[in-house]
Amino acid sequence: MGNLNQTSTNNKAVHNYVIIVAGGSGSRMQSSIPKQFLLLNGKPVLMHTLSAFYNSDSQPQIILVLPSASKIYWEQLCKEHNFTIPHFVINGGETRFHSVKNGLESIKNLENAIIAVHDAVRPITSKQIIDQSFNYAAENGNGVAAVKSRDSIRQLRNGTSTHLVRDEIYLIQTPQTFKAEQLLKAYNQEFHSNFTDDASVVEQAGFKIHLIEGSYSNIKITFPEDIAIAELLLQGI
Repeated sequence: MGNLNQTSTNNKAVHNYVIIVAGGSGSRMQSSIPKQFLLLNGKPVLMHTLSAFYNSDSQPQIILVLPSASKIYWEQLCKEHNFTIPHFVINGGETRFHSVKNGLESIKNLENAIIAVHDAVRPITSKQIIDQSFNYAAENGNGVAAVKSRDSIRQLRNGTSTHLVRDEIYLIQTPQTFKAEQLLKAYNQEFHSNFTDDASVVEQAGFKIHLIEGSYSNIKITFPEDIAIAELLLQGI
Protein backbone atom coordinates (compact mmCIF):
# COMPACT_ATOMS: atom_id res chain seq x y z
CA MET A 1 0.00 0.00 0.00
CA GLY A 2 2.66 2.46 -0.96
CA ASN A 3 6.03 3.19 0.57
CA LEU A 4 7.81 5.95 2.43
CA ASN A 5 10.16 7.09 -0.31
CA GLN A 6 10.59 10.82 -0.81
CA THR A 7 8.14 12.62 -3.02
CA SER A 8 8.09 16.05 -4.58
CA THR A 9 5.81 18.66 -3.00
CA ASN A 10 4.87 22.27 -3.51
CA ASN A 11 6.91 23.19 -0.43
CA LYS A 12 10.47 23.85 -1.63
CA ALA A 13 12.96 21.18 -0.51
CA VAL A 14 10.47 19.89 2.06
CA HIS A 15 9.19 16.34 2.39
CA ASN A 16 5.62 16.18 3.63
CA TYR A 17 4.03 13.31 5.55
CA VAL A 18 0.77 12.76 7.36
CA ILE A 19 0.26 10.22 10.13
CA ILE A 20 -3.43 9.31 10.19
CA VAL A 21 -4.33 7.70 13.49
CA ALA A 22 -7.22 5.23 13.26
CA GLY A 23 -7.49 3.55 16.63
CA GLY A 24 -11.09 4.39 17.52
CA SER A 25 -13.80 1.89 18.34
CA GLY A 26 -17.51 2.04 17.64
CA SER A 27 -18.57 2.24 21.30
CA ARG A 28 -19.98 5.79 21.30
CA MET A 29 -21.44 5.21 17.84
CA GLN A 30 -23.49 2.31 19.25
CA SER A 31 -21.90 0.18 16.54
CA SER A 32 -19.77 -2.95 16.51
CA ILE A 33 -17.88 -1.53 13.53
CA PRO A 34 -15.05 0.91 14.37
CA LYS A 35 -16.22 4.40 13.43
CA GLN A 36 -13.44 4.95 10.87
CA PHE A 37 -14.98 2.12 8.80
CA LEU A 38 -18.60 3.28 8.93
CA LEU A 39 -20.08 4.34 5.59
CA LEU A 40 -20.26 8.03 4.75
CA ASN A 41 -21.91 8.78 1.41
CA GLY A 42 -21.33 5.20 0.35
CA LYS A 43 -17.71 4.68 1.35
CA PRO A 44 -15.86 4.28 4.65
CA VAL A 45 -15.11 7.42 6.65
CA LEU A 46 -11.39 6.63 6.52
CA MET A 47 -11.32 6.73 2.72
CA HIS A 48 -12.67 10.29 2.76
CA THR A 49 -9.92 11.23 5.20
CA LEU A 50 -7.11 9.80 3.09
CA SER A 51 -8.59 11.39 -0.03
CA ALA A 52 -8.55 14.84 1.58
CA PHE A 53 -4.78 14.71 2.04
CA TYR A 54 -4.14 13.04 -1.30
CA ASN A 55 -6.02 15.82 -3.10
CA SER A 56 -4.24 18.65 -1.29
CA ASP A 57 -1.46 20.69 -2.88
CA SER A 58 0.88 19.57 -0.08
CA GLN A 59 0.65 15.96 -1.34
CA PRO A 60 1.98 14.34 1.84
CA GLN A 61 2.94 10.72 1.89
CA ILE A 62 0.24 8.98 3.89
CA ILE A 63 1.01 6.78 6.89
CA LEU A 64 -2.07 5.01 8.21
CA VAL A 65 -1.82 3.69 11.77
CA LEU A 66 -4.34 0.90 12.35
CA PRO A 67 -4.91 -1.66 15.10
CA SER A 68 -3.29 -4.86 13.91
CA ALA A 69 -6.65 -6.64 14.13
CA SER A 70 -8.15 -4.21 11.60
CA LYS A 71 -5.54 -4.46 8.85
CA ILE A 72 -7.10 -7.39 6.98
CA TYR A 73 -10.55 -5.79 7.18
CA TRP A 74 -9.12 -2.55 5.78
CA GLU A 75 -7.51 -4.42 2.89
CA GLN A 76 -10.87 -6.02 2.10
CA LEU A 77 -12.59 -2.62 2.14
CA CYS A 78 -9.97 -1.20 -0.22
CA LYS A 79 -10.62 -4.02 -2.68
CA GLU A 80 -14.39 -3.71 -2.32
CA HIS A 81 -14.36 0.03 -2.98
CA ASN A 82 -11.52 -0.04 -5.52
CA PHE A 83 -9.58 2.35 -3.30
CA THR A 84 -6.12 2.89 -4.76
CA ILE A 85 -4.73 6.00 -3.05
CA PRO A 86 -1.14 5.11 -2.09
CA HIS A 87 -0.56 4.75 1.64
CA PHE A 88 1.58 2.81 4.07
CA VAL A 89 -0.10 0.85 6.88
CA ILE A 90 1.58 0.22 10.22
CA ASN A 91 0.40 -1.19 13.54
CA GLY A 92 -1.03 1.05 16.22
CA GLY A 93 0.11 1.18 19.82
CA GLU A 94 -1.46 0.97 23.24
CA THR A 95 -2.48 4.66 23.21
CA ARG A 96 -2.67 7.46 20.66
CA PHE A 97 0.75 8.59 21.88
CA HIS A 98 2.27 5.21 21.08
CA SER A 99 0.45 5.00 17.74
CA VAL A 100 1.84 8.36 16.63
CA LYS A 101 5.28 7.29 17.82
CA ASN A 102 5.02 4.12 15.70
CA GLY A 103 4.07 6.24 12.70
CA LEU A 104 6.96 8.61 13.31
CA GLU A 105 9.45 5.75 13.58
CA SER A 106 8.31 4.42 10.20
CA ILE A 107 9.61 7.53 8.41
CA LYS A 108 13.15 6.80 7.29
CA ASN A 109 14.17 10.22 5.99
CA LEU A 110 13.28 13.00 8.42
CA GLU A 111 15.60 15.64 6.99
CA ASN A 112 13.54 18.75 6.12
CA ALA A 113 10.36 16.79 6.84
CA ILE A 114 7.07 18.38 7.82
CA ILE A 115 4.72 15.92 9.50
CA ALA A 116 0.99 16.31 10.10
CA VAL A 117 -0.94 14.16 12.54
CA HIS A 118 -4.63 13.77 11.82
CA ASP A 119 -7.66 12.01 13.26
CA ALA A 120 -8.91 9.25 10.96
CA VAL A 121 -12.45 10.29 11.79
CA ARG A 122 -12.14 13.89 10.56
CA PRO A 123 -13.11 13.02 6.97
CA ILE A 124 -14.01 16.42 5.51
CA THR A 125 -11.00 18.55 6.38
CA SER A 126 -10.63 21.14 3.65
CA LYS A 127 -7.71 21.42 1.26
CA GLN A 128 -7.17 24.98 2.54
CA ILE A 129 -6.68 23.85 6.15
CA ILE A 130 -4.36 21.03 5.14
CA ASP A 131 -2.17 23.22 2.94
CA GLN A 132 -2.13 26.04 5.47
CA SER A 133 -0.99 23.66 8.20
CA PHE A 134 1.98 22.43 6.16
CA ASN A 135 2.97 25.89 4.98
CA TYR A 136 2.66 27.46 8.42
CA ALA A 137 4.62 24.65 10.10
CA ALA A 138 7.39 24.97 7.52
CA GLU A 139 7.75 28.67 8.39
CA ASN A 140 7.03 28.62 12.13
CA GLY A 141 7.79 25.15 13.42
CA ASN A 142 4.21 23.99 13.86
CA GLY A 143 0.61 24.81 12.99
CA VAL A 144 -2.38 23.43 14.91
CA ALA A 145 -5.92 23.83 13.56
CA ALA A 146 -8.35 25.39 16.03
CA VAL A 147 -11.61 27.33 16.19
CA LYS A 148 -12.95 29.76 18.78
CA SER A 149 -15.61 28.44 21.11
CA ARG A 150 -19.10 29.45 20.03
CA ASP A 151 -20.56 28.80 23.47
CA SER A 152 -20.11 30.34 26.88
CA ILE A 153 -17.57 28.39 28.90
CA ARG A 154 -17.42 27.51 32.57
CA GLN A 155 -14.77 25.50 34.39
CA LEU A 156 -15.85 23.12 37.16
CA ARG A 157 -13.21 22.51 39.81
CA ASN A 158 -13.77 21.08 43.31
CA GLY A 159 -17.51 21.57 42.96
CA THR A 160 -17.26 25.25 42.00
CA SER A 161 -17.92 26.53 38.47
CA THR A 162 -16.02 29.56 37.20
CA HIS A 163 -16.70 31.71 34.15
CA LEU A 164 -14.02 31.68 31.46
CA VAL A 165 -13.63 34.30 28.73
CA ARG A 166 -15.07 32.74 25.59
CA ASP A 167 -12.86 34.75 23.21
CA GLU A 168 -9.79 33.23 24.87
CA ILE A 169 -10.99 29.63 24.47
CA TYR A 170 -10.12 27.63 21.35
CA LEU A 171 -11.33 24.17 20.41
CA ILE A 172 -8.44 22.15 19.04
CA GLN A 173 -8.78 20.09 15.88
CA THR A 174 -6.47 18.25 13.52
CA PRO A 175 -4.36 18.40 11.43
CA GLN A 176 -1.63 19.28 13.88
CA THR A 177 1.51 19.76 11.82
CA PHE A 178 5.13 20.04 12.93
CA LYS A 179 8.70 20.17 11.76
CA ALA A 180 10.15 16.69 12.23
CA GLU A 181 12.69 17.75 14.85
CA GLN A 182 9.89 18.97 17.14
CA LEU A 183 7.99 15.69 16.92
CA LEU A 184 11.15 13.64 17.39
CA LYS A 185 12.06 15.46 20.60
CA ALA A 186 8.49 15.37 21.82
CA TYR A 187 7.97 11.66 21.26
CA ASN A 188 11.23 10.75 22.95
CA GLN A 189 9.54 11.75 26.20
CA GLU A 190 7.94 9.24 28.51
CA PHE A 191 4.19 8.89 28.09
CA HIS A 192 1.98 10.90 30.46
CA SER A 193 -1.77 10.60 30.85
CA ASN A 194 -2.16 14.37 30.38
CA PHE A 195 -1.04 14.06 26.74
CA THR A 196 -4.41 14.61 25.06
CA ASP A 197 -3.12 15.42 21.58
CA ASP A 198 0.12 16.04 19.71
CA ALA A 199 0.19 19.73 20.59
CA SER A 200 0.25 18.86 24.29
CA VAL A 201 3.15 16.45 23.73
CA VAL A 202 5.13 18.99 21.71
CA GLU A 203 4.39 21.76 24.21
CA GLN A 204 5.67 19.58 27.05
CA ALA A 205 8.93 19.22 25.09
CA GLY A 206 9.40 22.99 25.30
CA PHE A 207 8.02 24.28 22.00
CA LYS A 208 5.53 27.12 21.59
CA ILE A 209 2.31 26.01 19.89
CA HIS A 210 0.97 28.12 17.02
CA LEU A 211 -2.73 27.99 16.20
CA ILE A 212 -4.05 28.28 12.68
CA GLU A 213 -7.64 28.77 11.61
CA GLY A 214 -9.63 25.58 11.48
CA SER A 215 -13.28 25.23 10.52
CA TYR A 216 -16.51 24.41 12.32
CA SER A 217 -17.16 22.04 9.41
CA ASN A 218 -14.00 20.07 10.25
CA ILE A 219 -16.00 17.75 12.47
CA LYS A 220 -14.88 14.59 14.21
CA ILE A 221 -17.13 11.57 13.78
CA THR A 222 -17.88 10.52 17.36
CA PHE A 223 -21.64 10.04 17.76
CA PRO A 224 -24.31 8.61 15.40
CA GLU A 225 -25.67 12.03 14.46
CA ASP A 226 -22.20 13.09 13.24
CA ILE A 227 -22.53 10.84 10.18
CA ALA A 228 -25.73 12.63 9.13
CA ILE A 229 -24.13 16.03 9.69
CA ALA A 230 -21.04 15.04 7.69
CA GLU A 231 -23.21 13.81 4.80
CA LEU A 232 -24.96 17.19 4.66
CA LEU A 233 -21.63 19.02 4.76
CA LEU A 234 -20.27 16.88 1.93
CA GLN A 235 -23.32 17.79 -0.15
CA GLY A 236 -22.54 21.47 0.40
CA ILE A 237 -25.66 22.20 2.44
